[in-house]
Amino acid sequence: MYSALVACRTGMGSSMMLKIKVEQVIRENGWNITVDHNEVSAVQYFNGDLLITMEDLADEITNKPFAVIGIKDLMNKDEIKEKLQKFLDSKQ
Repeated sequence: MYSALVACRTGMGSSMMLKIKVEQVIRENGWNITVDHNEVSAVQYFNGDLLITMEDLADEITNKPFAVIGIKDLMNKDEIKEKLQKFLDSKQ
């Protein structure tokens, strides 16, 4: 099982919307990923496998021991699926 964190600058609106979409994609594909959400400052305490955030914020997060996915369109389940699949493929 993989552990993912969805984060935005404040941990409120956009990360919650993205978390909901990510969970829908995970459920639809039967992937074994748990998801939580928080503000980006919590990333320093995250010791999971994957950080999912907005594309512009992903570029600011470097040198971390987990993968980082930047999403351009929070509502685009195809983009989310494609990037999650790429993450999962990299783990095999």
